[in-house]
Amino acid sequence: MSASFTMDSSLVAIILAAGQGKRMGSDLPKVAHEVAGAPMVSWVARACREAGCVRSIVVVGHRQEVVRRIFDEAEASMGEIEFVVQEDQRGTGHAVGCAAASLSEFAGDVIVLAGDGPLVRPKALVDLVERHRRERASATLATVVVDDPAGYGRILRDSEGRFTGVVEDKNATPQERKIHEVNPSVYCFRAVDLFATLDRVPRNEASGEYYLTDVPALLKAQSKRIDAVNSLRPDEALSVNTLDQLKQVDQMLRSRLATAEGC
Repeated sequence: MSASFTMDSSLVAIILAAGQGKRMGSDLPKVAHEVAGAPMVSWVARACREAGCVRSIVVVGHRQEVVRRIFDEAEASMGEIEFVVQEDQRGTGHAVGCAAASLSEFAGDVIVLAGDGPLVRPKALVDLVERHRRERASATLATVVVDDPAGYGRILRDSEGRFTGVVEDKNATPQERKIHEVNPSVYCFRAVDLFATLDRVPRNEASGEYYLTDVPALLKAQSKRIDAVNSLRPDEALSVNTLDQLKQVDQMLRSRLATAEGC
């Protein structure tokens, strides 16, 4: 990746990096596993930096000292990094809420994405923010259509194609599981609206967690503008949960870096 976008003082990123990733078969934080010679979370932070984020807030938890050290050793290429701690793993909504105090005076836009998705391109983030601002949206979700949607949250739309919500795979009905437009967990929010709504997210009865995916529907219920745009390539939606997926993403990123396509 190479820096190619202008820094934007009204844009910050929240990178979710608190999980252990038990299926990785290691005590190492999931986002610290390497792809293409660098920890996964560092690729995500670089993408945010190159997309113009003036700073990135990294939500840490399991073995947080390992994640902190990643950024200590490569601070210049990552830009301004701040850490907040998620002591208990209570879902993505709770994780994002941990950054609320750090952004209490911030009135711009926030990109939220996971630290285990190293294939997202800076340009995809730039396009997302531009769409968000052009539509004057309160929240904008980047979506993607995939051949196999298993495991992903499904994008729900009404008969006219307008976004109505996201349903997690584990909570989806058989009919909803047939939807191939999915949520790869890449968002842009108006910060004020995001943090004003997080406290209203209900605890999910099935998992006991608080889902960030509930926020757009809650905002929509307040008559806020919500946009969901099919803007990511299928490879950008890939996240890592297993060693097999780690190997696959490593190969894909190395191949991308070796071609003129770059990132």
